[in-house]
Amino acid sequence: MNRAGTFGLCALPLLIASTTAALAIDLPTRKAGLWELKMARAGAAGEEIAMQHCTDEATDKKMTSSFQPMSNEVCSKQDTQKTATGYVIDAVCSTAGMTATSRSEITGDFNSAYSVRVTSHHENPLPGVPKDATMTLDAKWLGPCKSGQRPGDIVMPGGIKMNIADIEKLKALMPKPK
Repeated sequence: MNRAGTFGLCALPLLIASTTAALAIDLPTRKAGLWELKMARAGAAGEEIAMQHCTDEATDKKMTSSFQPMSNEVCSKQDTQKTATGYVIDAVCSTAGMTATSRSEITGDFNSAYSVRVTSHHENPLPGVPKDATMTLDAKWLGPCKSGQRPGDIVMPGGIKMNIADIEKLKALMPKPK
């Protein structure tokens, strides 16, 4: 697998955990349909990762509730605040001996587009993970899901396909606590 694919597989669970944490303030549900998600790490030229996610209201809620127990296990702090332009989440999460202190800034309308900017500092980073990083996720609604897609289908780099209903596959991507 290339560096971009490795970045995407490692970053996706961390990004999802940081933005679906236990929220005193619920984030809005995305508009049903096909979303294009583009993730990029600042300073990592050519490492933009693009994926598509077919979703509906039930799938978005299931995704949040499915990651909630994992988020509670790995995050000692999860503070969410509503701002004038969106939401801010401050979190401290640990997995596989690595602790990440992050700030996620979420803006957009969740109907046509939204952005997530995550700045993080890692203690004992895993190989290939920078000590300090900024990652962005830009999401754009493309329209109805494609023929043959069902809500929850995710197509990741390299043609890797999975469905959020198969949450155990995503959990398997997370490094196991020691």
